[in-house]
Amino acid sequence: MKLIGYFRSSAAFRVRIALNLKGIAVEHASRHLRRGEQSSADYAALNPQKLVPALVLDDGAVLTQSLAIMEYLEETHPEPPLLPREPVGRARVRALSLIVSADIHPIQNLRVMAYLRQKFDQTEESAFAWSRHWIETGFDSYEATLAQRDGSTFSHGDTPTMADMCLVPQVFNALRFKVDMKRYPAIQRIHDACMKHPAFDAAQPSKQPDAEP
Repeated sequence: MKLIGYFRSSAAFRVRIALNLKGIAVEHASRHLRRGEQSSADYAALNPQKLVPALVLDDGAVLTQSLAIMEYLEETHPEPPLLPREPVGRARVRALSLIVSADIHPIQNLRVMAYLRQKFDQTEESAFAWSRHWIETGFDSYEATLAQRDGSTFSHGDTPTMADMCLVPQVFNALRFKVDMKRYPAIQRIHDACMKHPAFDAAQPSKQPDAEP
């Protein structure tokens, strides 16, 4: 298998964590998002959305969208699990994952910020303020959801789940956008616990072959 990503991509970061956790070795390839390499004709033929990541299977099939890829990995490599066994727990983990992947990330990512600058004459500072607002709005919800079930090491229970694989990359983004993480003690605690895990640590942007300062 080959994972096509970008070192700073939150979505690719999620999938790298899942692969590491399950012990699945893949070839890594990069499309430099800031240089627009994801829009090249050869990559668009693989992924018409022109986004990363894409997971190319050994038979040539191409999977896109990070949550769909993680669900595929869960179905084909069930141990260790990314989702709880019981249906209510599975639904809760998916809901937490979607706070990040559906409600926060899509409206603060690179292409949205570029559109704000290019079409609405926003400065870098005002585009960052936009991103901070939506990260904080989502983190407010995530933190409150965590408070409903306090005491777990991770977002749901004492083993990492898909929710943590979505949360940790978003915390990395939050720090880049200067979000005050003191507002989110539970999220910060879970992030710190995750980053002590080798699967999370090895997946972080600075440790990728295409990493830049």
